Amino acid sequence: MPLITPPEIEIEYPDCDGNPMSDNTRQFRFIVLIKENLEIFYAACMDVFIAGDLLWYPIEGDNRTRLAPDIMVVFGRPKGDRGSYQQWKEGNIAPQIAFEILSPSNFAPEMEEKRVFYETHGVEEYYSYDPDRFRLKGWIRQNDRLVAIPEMEGWISPRMQIRFELNQGDLELYRPDGQKFLTSVELEAKTQQAEQQVRQIVVNLLRSGMSIEQVAAISGISVDRVTEFQDL
Repeated sequence: MPLITPPEIEIEYPDCDGNPMSDNTRQFRFIVLIKENLEIFYAACMDVFIAGDLLWYPIEGDNRTRLAPDIMVVFGRPKGDRGSYQQWKEGNIAPQIAFEILSPSNFAPEMEEKRVFYETHGVEEYYSYDPDRFRLKGWIRQNDRLVAIPEMEGWISPRMQIRFELNQGDLELYRPDGQKFLTSVELEAKTQQAEQQVRQIVVNLLRSGMSIEQVAAISGISVDRVTEFQDL
């Protein structure tokens, strides 16, 4: 009688662990602030993948060993949508950066479990911030361990070159060029302000007697756009 090989059981890797992304608006605001500003900062880098609350499975065949960092950054992987981060399908590249924004429901044993997970599975830099207690902590990999960073005030991430500051307890992050991470509302206000400044410059040039074509050439704005400003 021929030996019958049983069919392989396909292991499922769920996209959701049933836990909420955040417990309150303050925690959610910091998660969005960091994630979206990192997206902007690395927009031109097509091999930097950034995700929020995405389940990371580090081991093929093991769907129980998993964690969803509030924000993770992976250098060396392409941008794009994913249901989860299955490391063996990603060139076996572990996320190098992980952020956790604490809520009142996060207790020390849970956070230590997360730190051990990140240490075990190859994270290079791990940062946690408690917006209610104004506590900012960080760890950096030394050999096979994540070692606590003694002073986070003014710390610059070796990988990202992002600077960490605390302003009256609130976490502030700064890009290498000194640009502060801004909320969507602040970004919109900055855009509107810049638009107003350009509009005023164009109007002043037109009033000085310059032609639409000359203003367009000087300002780098299209003729059609300069014409719109002229009609204001």
